[in-house]
Amino acid sequence: MEKVTKIIDRISDIFALLAGLAMIIGVSLILVEIVVRSLFDSTIYITQEFTAYFLVAITFFGLAYTLKEKGHIRLTFLFKLMKTPKQRAFLDIYASIIGLIIFGIITYATWDLFLTNALSGARSMTITKTYIAIPQFAMPLGSFLICLQFISEILKSVIHVKTGEYPVEEPETEALGR
Repeated sequence: MEKVTKIIDRISDIFALLAGLAMIIGVSLILVEIVVRSLFDSTIYITQEFTAYFLVAITFFGLAYTLKEKGHIRLTFLFKLMKTPKQRAFLDIYASIIGLIIFGIITYATWDLFLTNALSGARSMTITKTYIAIPQFAMPLGSFLICLQFISEILKSVIHVKTGEYPVEEPETEALGR
């Protein structure tokens, strides 16, 4: 089980790097647009469309990593009511199962959207006429990756319950360097 969690965590790390790369490319595209407009009184036409595509990729590719690092907004009042680490681990399992179900539905819905547009050959209504399924693929892929990360989180909690070794809990204010 630990090997599976390490593999899933590594995949989440890789897609976090891809999200960062998409952010750098999007910002660079915006900077180029600013320079072209300021110096040449012109435009490169694709900036708004492609930065929107990059924003979707950034969001969906970063979901799993953010879950792994416990960076999503958490309502900790129930967690704090649990007296033992074992109870907290069971609450984590429960919450992760709920998240897995929700993102399973989102994965299905975004896959259906992607597949519909891929099969119909739908294109954007902009100058680039981009096959819309290409940037849309980030949605089902990112949703599937967070499903995998939820499975990893469930497995980690199961390992903690089985071994009786629980991670040291850090206060919410110290999570992610806050």
